[in-house]
Amino acid sequence: MADSNNLSFVRTEMLQGQTPPLGERGVVRWIRLNLMATPIDAILTVFAIFLLAWFVPPMINWLFIQASWSGADRAVCSTVAQGGVMPDGWSGACWAYVNANFNQFMYGRYPLEEHWRVNLVGIIFSLLLIALLTPKAPFKTANAIVFFFIFPIFAFFLLVGGWFGLPYIETATWGGLLVTLVLSFVGIAVSLPLGIVLALGRRSKMPVIKMLCVIFIEMVRGIPLVTVLFMASYMLPLFLPPGVSFDKFLRALIGVALFASAYMAEVVRGGLQAIPKGQYEGADSLGLSYWQKTGLIILPQALKMVIPGIVNTFIGLFKDTSLVSIISMFDLLGTVRQHFNDANWASPQTPISGLIFAGFVFWIFCFGMSRYSIFMERRLDTGHKH
Repeated sequence: MADSNNLSFVRTEMLQGQTPPLGERGVVRWIRLNLMATPIDAILTVFAIFLLAWFVPPMINWLFIQASWSGADRAVCSTVAQGGVMPDGWSGACWAYVNANFNQFMYGRYPLEEHWRVNLVGIIFSLLLIALLTPKAPFKTANAIVFFFIFPIFAFFLLVGGWFGLPYIETATWGGLLVTLVLSFVGIAVSLPLGIVLALGRRSKMPVIKMLCVIFIEMVRGIPLVTVLFMASYMLPLFLPPGVSFDKFLRALIGVALFASAYMAEVVRGGLQAIPKGQYEGADSLGLSYWQKTGLIILPQALKMVIPGIVNTFIGLFKDTSLVSIISMFDLLGTVRQHFNDANWASPQTPISGLIFAGFVFWIFCFGMSRYSIFMERRLDTGHKH
């Protein structure tokens, strides 16, 4: 029988650390876990690689290699048989068309010598927005006051003019990305606070306030934005006293802001309904008033929970600005489409090139909003903290 007191099998020294196997580190591990975890994942990965190999090289060739980058007219984007200089069978993006009309795509018919006003507003807007969105930037309160109250007034006087020696610029000459950004900024800045007020009003215990908010929200959400813009532009003047009129662009701003506010109200209401009842009871036990309870406890939690929905509404609003073409105003997409009828650039490649350019610009802004919302979600996620 073996001696039960024999402990010679116990190791007397620690094993040295060894390098993990190749399949458990680096790129190989990432591929195994994310692309080849199961047989179905492997099949889908192979299919995706095949699809990219079939689609990406021709796309790069059309967008960059065969593209026409400069030129004075349609000849550089047309084949010889089509009256141009390109060889028969050529097909590529017509970036020369985008380059030739770039200023109009950005500013519309805003006078060329006054573009500095738009550029100045854009620079100030960008600086204030970056400071506002940077979590650790100082003077947050002052920055917010300037951004939401002082800057809009400054931008209005600078863009419209007519004061301080600046020439007056009619909003009918505005177009391109300028209209897109102004409409979306005003819509976003107005829809969030107004949507919060409507959401709180819909949950109010006062019947009149609740009924008014419900009627407004359901009425606006029940009709398309095109109808709202059409009514604001063409039907609203019919109800005004004789001689009273509003600028068409201002009417579009009001219509877009009210439309977005109704949708924002439902997003915020969803967050309010998701707050546990214990949060309300805890606030009441502290003796807080309704506004203290709402502003300090309920609303911050509700808004944090619905950040994806809020940003989704913002992105939808940004893209819906293209609908102002129904009232003869042209944002970026409308300006691009308007130039399809330019005889100097009429070619088979012109429309698709212009639409790709407009789509890329819209994607940059929408993707930026999406990534920032993800950043804020992670920063405000306190579920893992004690």
